[in-house]
Amino acid sequence: MPAELDGIVQGVFGLDDRPQAMPHFQILNPGSGAIVARAAPASFTPPALAKLYSFPTGVDGSGECIAIIELGGGFRPADLQTYFAGLKIPMPTVKAVSVDGGRNAPTTADGADGEVMLDIEVAAAIAPKATIVVYFTPNTSKGFLDAITTAVHDTINKPSVISISWGGPESTWTSQAMTQFDQAFRDAAAMGVTVCCAAGDNGSGDGVNDGKPHVDFPASSPYALGCGGTKLTASGNTISDEVVWNENATTSATGGGVSAFFALPDWQKKANVPTLAKGGKAGRGVPDVAGDADPNSGYQVRVDGKNLVIGGTSAVAPLWAGLVALCNQKLGRPVGYLNPLLYGSLAGKGLFRDISQGTNGSYQARAGWDPCTGWGSPIGTKIVQALGGATPPA
Repeated sequence: MPAELDGIVQGVFGLDDRPQAMPHFQILNPGSGAIVARAAPASFTPPALAKLYSFPTGVDGSGECIAIIELGGGFRPADLQTYFAGLKIPMPTVKAVSVDGGRNAPTTADGADGEVMLDIEVAAAIAPKATIVVYFTPNTSKGFLDAITTAVHDTINKPSVISISWGGPESTWTSQAMTQFDQAFRDAAAMGVTVCCAAGDNGSGDGVNDGKPHVDFPASSPYALGCGGTKLTASGNTISDEVVWNENATTSATGGGVSAFFALPDWQKKANVPTLAKGGKAGRGVPDVAGDADPNSGYQVRVDGKNLVIGGTSAVAPLWAGLVALCNQKLGRPVGYLNPLLYGSLAGKGLFRDISQGTNGSYQARAGWDPCTGWGSPIGTKIVQALGGATPPA
């Protein structure tokens, strides 16, 4: 780099075309031919989960736009029509936007299509009148970043919330990439756009086989709402039990832990975030919130002509994006950057089901915030009520 550009150029992108991120979804019994109407007894439709989590009623996402970032795969309108007809929900408005040559290109259910359809169907089933805009882009750091900045600055569709279910361990990213993504999320926060990111599906190690804890990026950005996972048991319309999702601590468990790259934000200093190692530097704690993610208590969806049950924190990001869209409509304004509020004036207000049982490998759930499920799963009506009286952060 020429000396005269030192301090000016923040990063160089587009020279590396290796896949940068992974989708965070898991199919329950792939190939079993599960039927939505008679799926696994513990599985749920998104509207059923919205009811269990007390999402606000009387709103449907009208006037809102939910952006979804996808690094591959695609959707088939016929599948969406069949799925929403089965839920007795009008067909939502779903648009595809091409970024850097990415396009809506459906392949197979166990490929990226599972991610794309899960994201769309969960978000749209919760906020059916919201416009769903899917930004397709190549799976590279440049493509991923360009899709995010395109969504944040989209003056045509004007998303008020972005759902991202792709990511990877911080150790697989360059510092320049993480810095630029974080800046894009900072821009989103300044514009009142909430960014929901899946926290990962491989426990506290996040798929890195070195015996040490790792967190998933971009969920670890302080400007992202990191979404962790639970295992949910219900009796009728009531939650009877909810614990940390951990079927296997390395291959089927919620991500969460402490960032090795991002410093502990001021708004998180009272959350008792652990350090990475004895005497280590305090970092950003992940996740912030949680929701049902275990495939064994998963989401009934339709992908490539198949009715499946899918879990993973991939489902939690659009679940929260749908809730944010409902809150935005209910309040008549975007709730925007939630993190400072959740850890500040709204902390301890009973807005969440506190998940205090279970581990994700290195970390144990506890009362209050923890590195497995954050503050816990949502009590939607209490969240929107509290946000209505909260002063947005400066």
